Amino acid sequence: MGPFANRDFRLLFSAQIVALLGTGLTTVALGLLAYEIAGSSAAVVLGTALTIKMVLYVVIAPLAAAYVDRLPRRAFLVALDVVRAGIVLALPFVTEVWQIYVLIGTLQAASAAFTPTFQAVIPDIITDERDYTTALSASQVAYTMESLVSPVLAALALLLIDFDVLFLGTAVGFVVSAFLVLRATVPDARRAPAGGPADRILSGVRLFARTPSLRGVFAVNFAVAAAGSIVVVNTVNYVRDRLGGSESQVAWMLAASGGGTLLVALAVPRLLDRFSERSVMLTGAVLLTVAAVGAVAMAAADTPSWALTAAVWFASGAGSAMAITPTGKVLRAAAAPSDVAAVFAAQFSLSHLAWLIAYPIAGWGANRFGLVPAWALLAGIAAAGAILAPALWRRGPVALPAPTTAGATVAAPSGTEDRTPEREPDLVPGSPAWRHTAAAGGTLTECQCTCGQAA
Repeated sequence: MGPFANRDFRLLFSAQIVALLGTGLTTVALGLLAYEIAGSSAAVVLGTALTIKMVLYVVIAPLAAAYVDRLPRRAFLVALDVVRAGIVLALPFVTEVWQIYVLIGTLQAASAAFTPTFQAVIPDIITDERDYTTALSASQVAYTMESLVSPVLAALALLLIDFDVLFLGTAVGFVVSAFLVLRATVPDARRAPAGGPADRILSGVRLFARTPSLRGVFAVNFAVAAAGSIVVVNTVNYVRDRLGGSESQVAWMLAASGGGTLLVALAVPRLLDRFSERSVMLTGAVLLTVAAVGAVAMAAADTPSWALTAAVWFASGAGSAMAITPTGKVLRAAAAPSDVAAVFAAQFSLSHLAWLIAYPIAGWGANRFGLVPAWALLAGIAAAGAILAPALWRRGPVALPAPTTAGATVAAPSGTEDRTPEREPDLVPGSPAWRHTAAAGGTLTECQCTCGQAA
């Protein structure tokens, strides 16, 4: 009957859904709050808040993934939900920009710790490998759905209520999530093998440096971040100032990007039956570049069009789905079993490095120099990623790198960089490698939805 036959998984998955919907409401409300406080400088506020978010995610999430086995996980998850609920309740009372930065920084620190902890629980309650795969896929679909459903719900709600009431909805979501986690049986993890987070992250970075497919993924990350930051940071100002839209229409425009992400993400599995991961991801990088160039042309023409803006935003979401969805399979195929967690952790850090570069350009750059120069620079970064990715990601058979984690001497299997017909690394349910993959996989799915979330 699959993972949903498991009561504990149903409770935890429901908690995830509720928390994600609440977070999505905050995505819209935060942008509108920034516009109310800062007006035309809202993009600067959002850019700064998101830069803070990226720094915290890069620093905290890998540490949480490394040390989650040392904590009572249910109590930790509940505490993080309660903290997030309290912070969100404080946001409607914000009157100064610096208060947004402090509260968002604390909120994102809690979220960065929540994700890997939550994902690490799944393999301990779903021990069948097939059911675990289904459970992880459901979790990833939930993250994708959030970028579409939440803006639509926010748009409908804004027809009846003020945007600051959305923060109350978010707080309720976190409280319900905490209640559901309390009802579930969440086993504490067994201690992971020795080795600090720095060792794991650095070993993954070294694998990225010498593995062609991973170098290609690194380049694609910049295309995703460059095009995605235009949508995340600048939608509020563009819709309100250039298009003359309302608060509700801001949410609908964000939903256009989320719709592109969702529709293409659902189609990617079928695409992968006919095309390689390499081809799909590189096509996504090209589509992202086209979307970014389209945004530049749209801003330069100074003839605002709702239909054209929605089309560009949709293309950006679609390109993100193509570029991101196959990433997990590429990472799994490129690493020996003992290195899988390190590779996922490195992908999390390196992908967020790209967002850390893109967000300030979209926020501060657009405010100081205008949309056209800032978006042109971001389009250039996206194009560079799309051009470098195929050059770095060579075709042809390449042996998988030997394990780099401490004490590992396992012989590396061989495979191809384009397709992956060889047997993927075995991860036995309940084993340390299995648990580490889940923890690291959580960071990947969090990165996957970053382009659709502003908080």
